[in-house]
Amino acid sequence: MQEVPSTVEASALLSRLRGWARELGFSQIAVADVDLRSAEPGLQAWLDAGHHGRMHYMAAHGMKRARPAELVPGTLRVITARMDYLPPHTAPGWQAVEWAGLARPQQAQISLYARGRDYHKVLRQRLQKLADQLQGEVGPLGYRVFTDSAPVLEVELATRSGLGWRGKHTLTLHRDAGSMFFLGEIFIDLPLPLTDPVTGHCGECRACLDVCPTGAITAPYRVDARRCVSYLTIEHDGPIPTDMRPLIGNRVYGCDDCQLACPWNKFAQPAVLADFDARPGMAGGTIEALLGWSEAEFLRRTEGSAIRRIGFQRWRRNLAVAAGNALRRQEDVGLRTALHRAADGADPLVGEHVAWALAAEPDPPAAFVSGVSE
Repeated sequence: MQEVPSTVEASALLSRLRGWARELGFSQIAVADVDLRSAEPGLQAWLDAGHHGRMHYMAAHGMKRARPAELVPGTLRVITARMDYLPPHTAPGWQAVEWAGLARPQQAQISLYARGRDYHKVLRQRLQKLADQLQGEVGPLGYRVFTDSAPVLEVELATRSGLGWRGKHTLTLHRDAGSMFFLGEIFIDLPLPLTDPVTGHCGECRACLDVCPTGAITAPYRVDARRCVSYLTIEHDGPIPTDMRPLIGNRVYGCDDCQLACPWNKFAQPAVLADFDARPGMAGGTIEALLGWSEAEFLRRTEGSAIRRIGFQRWRRNLAVAAGNALRRQEDVGLRTALHRAADGADPLVGEHVAWALAAEPDPPAAFVSGVSE
C-alpha cells in the first residue's frame, strides 16, 4: 500500500490533483471508497431480468463490477472524473436545435457525444497523464485507468464520490452541469480522503421516462437495454427487431432524448477541449448523403471517432432503418436511389434492412385514413 508522505497533507494533495485535472480539461474530480456491496443486489436483479440484452460481457464479469479491489487487487480508492463534452462553442438553446433535427425525417441524427473525437481516447490519455502527475508527487503508485472500458460501475462510483446523483434515466446528474459529460476512473492504492456524495434533485419529474421513444426507461432508475436506441444502434450487432425500427426514427447512432428533456441540462457546460467539436457530416447531414459513403470513406471520416467501433455494416443497417422511417413520412426519390445502391453487394444484415426500408410507403394523410375525405 502506498502511503501519502508525511510531509504532504492529504487534503492539500487532493487539491493539487484537482488543479492538475482542470489543466487537463476535466471538469471535476472526486474520490470514492471501494465498498460497493450495497449495489450488488440491484446489479444482479438487472442481469437476471435480461435487461443487458446481448451485452454478454456484462453478465460474464458478474459482481466483479461492484468489487473494485477484486478487479484491481490492492485498490483502496477510486478517483472519479467528469469531462464536459458539449462542443466548445455550443450556444444557448442547443436542445431546441437537436429537437428540430429529430423532426426532420431526412436528417441523420447522431448522438452529441459521438460527433467529435472518440472520448475513450481523449479521457484515457488525460487520465493517464493525471495518474503520472500524482505518481510524480507521491512516488511509486499502483493504479489503473478506466474509461467505459472494463467492468466498472461508473455511475455508482460517480454518485458515491459526489460527482452528482443518479438520475431517473440512470445517468449521472450535476446541479451545475446537467448530464452532458463523460466519466472516467483511476483505481489507486493510495488512501486519499473520500469526498462526500450529494443529494438527488429529480423530485417528481419524469420527463426522461415520458420522452423515451421506445419506452426503454421502464421505471425510475431502471433501463431495459433491449429497448434502448443507443443499445440497438451501437451495442446490438444483429438485426434490429422490426417492432423497434419505426420507433428509432432518424436516430442512426445513439439517442439523446432523455437528456434533451431533462430540465437540469439547461445548465450543461461546454467542453474546454476542441476534441469534441463536431466533424463534418456528423451534425445535420442527410441520410441520403451518409448512405452514399463507401466503406473507405466511412473509415476515413470516422478515424479516431467512437462511431468507427460499430463498423460499416452496422452503420449502414442503422441508416437503412432511418431511411425507411423517412420514406414512411414522405416519398423521396433520392433516398430510394441511395438505398438501391446500398443494396448492391450488401451482406445479409444490411440487405434485409434495406429491403425493409424500400418496402416503405408514405403513410396516408390523416384526413384520408378511412378513404373518405373530411
